[in-house]
Amino acid sequence: MKNFLYTSLFFLALNINAQLIDYELYTLDNGLDVILHQENSSPVVTVSVMYHVGAKDEVDGRTGFAHFFEHLLFEGTKNIERGKWFDIVSSNGGSNNANTSHDRTYYYETFPSNSLELGLWMESERMLHPIINQIGVDTQNEVVKEEKRQRIDNAPYGALIYGTAVDPYLYKKHPYRRSIIGSMEDLDAAKLQEFIDFNNQWNNPNNAVLVVAGDIEIEKTKKLVEGYFGDIPNNGPVPVRETIVEDPITETIKITEYDSNIQIPAKAFLYRTPSMKSRDSYVLQYISAVLTGGKSSRMVKRMVDDEKLALQVIAFNQAQEDYGKYLMLSLPVGETSLEKLTATMDEEIEKIKSELISEREYEKVKNQFEVQFIQSNTRIEGIANSLARAHMLYGDIDNINDQIDIYRSITREEIKEIANKYLNKSQRVEVDYLPKKK
Repeated sequence: MKNFLYTSLFFLALNINAQLIDYELYTLDNGLDVILHQENSSPVVTVSVMYHVGAKDEVDGRTGFAHFFEHLLFEGTKNIERGKWFDIVSSNGGSNNANTSHDRTYYYETFPSNSLELGLWMESERMLHPIINQIGVDTQNEVVKEEKRQRIDNAPYGALIYGTAVDPYLYKKHPYRRSIIGSMEDLDAAKLQEFIDFNNQWNNPNNAVLVVAGDIEIEKTKKLVEGYFGDIPNNGPVPVRETIVEDPITETIKITEYDSNIQIPAKAFLYRTPSMKSRDSYVLQYISAVLTGGKSSRMVKRMVDDEKLALQVIAFNQAQEDYGKYLMLSLPVGETSLEKLTATMDEEIEKIKSELISEREYEKVKNQFEVQFIQSNTRIEGIANSLARAHMLYGDIDNINDQIDIYRSITREEIKEIANKYLNKSQRVEVDYLPKKK
């Protein structure tokens, strides 16, 4: 009882401290959306730019371009010498990074707040004056190839986790079937002008959002933003995307894949799920937490701890702009067969489809998401990312504050309903992922 009381008081304190994220959103004349968030408690500032271009915007035969540009646009600019980007950031006490998804590409720098203007200048340079030449393309081509070798080709379960082995079965029409890192053959075959054309097509102010978050003054920052970004021209209108609708999966798709990097096989289920904008997507996150969210979750407790059938079992919904992917994965212990793993996982899926979860499980899961929400918004870098994603991918910047209310409003009945809607044998790809003899 005492532990329960302390836990309740802890989460009550978290709820009280879960303050709304304030922001100001406006648009420059060139179409660049700007989001400012003032938080003066720490002398740091994050400057970030998210471009609405990802792997889904590539064409067959030229895959990997969006991820390639994540690397290429650190090469240098008209006013930043080649190879000096990271030196400038580190010598001014900052840090930076970038990442690419199927839906967007994101760049950011975090500096002491007295270097705000430096961060704005660097991102405006990346947008206005990138140097795209053959030496940069050749250099980054080798970097990307090495990344592919490390993450996918030579990584245990890499082709399963990153989707290269299975996504083409889940998506027959949608470009989500292609991997984010793309084809090395495509990158090798591309001419320099194709890289230049891709940049001119997508990396423009009218296809981007700039976020400045942290220890700033709003009016002063607006003037700086206008000075650095206001005159950047667009190379054309934002390309119009085709809406691609997948046919439903109506019977189990069974496949076998081999991986020379593993010794232990794996059993995986994959389900196609709705857009990240859908309420159903939030409920699927709850289902994942009930099934595999921690040592006391249903599948972990039963399969790993009690019956010792599995070394590991995980379930999660990878939410994306157009569709999501729900992955359930288990690694057997000893002589446990993949058939036994399949039967046990299906038993747990059927339980969550046929019975309401307990009140205790429900409260635990709600608390988990309360904590995750609060932790994601405790650092300026996280807030900047969340603001950009909410505006660009959810199409509603208020989502950054509404998300916690959505999670709080999910009911036990919804959990059962959504499990029945999506987690059906006839709607999944079922994978036997086996060791391949070298």
